[in-house]
This record gives sequence, structure tokens and C-alpha cells, in this order.
Amino acid sequence: MATAFFRTILLYFILIAGLRLMGKRQIGELEPIELVLTLLISDLASVPMQDFGIPLLNGVVPILTLLALSMLLSTLSLRSVRLRRFLCGSPTVLICDGVIRQDAMRRNRFTLDELLEELRAQGVSDLATVKYAVLETDGALSVLLYPRDAPATPRQLGLEVPDDTFLPAVLVNDGRVMQRALDAAGLDRRWLDGALRAHGLRSPREALLLTVDGAGRVLCVRKEAAR
Repeated sequence: MATAFFRTILLYFILIAGLRLMGKRQIGELEPIELVLTLLISDLASVPMQDFGIPLLNGVVPILTLLALSMLLSTLSLRSVRLRRFLCGSPTVLICDGVIRQDAMRRNRFTLDELLEELRAQGVSDLATVKYAVLETDGALSVLLYPRDAPATPRQLGLEVPDDTFLPAVLVNDGRVMQRALDAAGLDRRWLDGALRAHGLRSPREALLLTVDGAGRVLCVRKEAAR
């Protein structure tokens, strides 16, 4: 029983490390090479977990080999467009200038029902408003509307809009002070204590979340237990 426990934990952390190397992607956004790697690794890991007669090294070595191969191919694909196109494919234009390219849909085995479903998922109900629709290499559909049907931007309307969009920095996360973020924002603990008192809190432990953006706007969410 102890053997199964430790083998499972070791393989689990190896798989986590491997998936971290693949980057932050959702399953539906994996490139073909990444999807194949995920399926192979999961299959290789399940065998030594279940069959204790197989040495653990026999399961770890193939997994590490696949991860190393994936990293090598990723590095080479950054330098070679042809290799990148071979491994990941190329985007395909399904709608061009408002015309459905039926040959492209047949090559990608993309049905009309799937096209309409993807358009509805992006809030497009009228096919006549679509100028371009591109099937990306991860299977997602990128849709570009005609300018007359797309939402107007302030620039198109001739309006001057102040740039007041800032990325907030999380200074308190579930009662814990994020000291690195506090230092990066050029703030200190005295400022943080003052921001907490301004929201009726005596300690960071009473805050679920506290953020500050580039304009100095503070968002503070109190823990339910502290109310």
C-alpha cells in the first residue's frame, strides 16, 4: 500500500511539472502536438500506478523523454516556420469578404452547423454581418465583422477618452499580505494599515482581498467571518 502511495505521488508531481512546461492553456486550446503529448503522458503514467511489477523507472523515463522532446520541438518551432506549420498547422479562412469558403470547410471537416454554433457563441446571429471567420490552429473560430456592423469605438466617433484603465495589484490575498506586490507598487505597511482602517478593518487577516491600481483606487473586500 505504501508503495502505491509513493509511486502515485511521485508520478503526479512529474505530470504537474510536465503540464507546467506546456504553458497556461485550457484543454480546448491545446495545439495538436500538445494534445498528443498530454494523452501519451497520461497513458504512460497510469501503467506504473496500477502494475507494481513494472519498475517505476520504466514509467518515468518515457515521460521525461516525451517532455524533453516536446521542449526541443517547441524551441525548434520558434526558429522554423515550416516546422511550426507541420506540427501545429495553419489558420484557415472559412469566411472571406462575407463568402463562405465551402472547400476550406470540407478540408477541415467543419460543418455548417458548427460554424453557426461558433458564431452564436460569439454573439453573432446574422451571417451577413461577418466579413472574415478564421479557424485557428487550436480549433477556435476568430470572427471579424464588417465595420458597419461592429461596435463603434471612441476613435471612430471622434471622441477623446482618457486612459484610466489600470491593472490592479493584489496587496492582500485571503488575509495574507503580498509583500512583493506591496514593494512593487512603491507602498509600505503603514500605507496598507491606513487603507485597511479606512475600510473599517483592524488587520489584514480580516480582509479577503485588497487591491490598488495605478490611479490609487483601492478595492477592499471584507471576510465574511470578520463582519
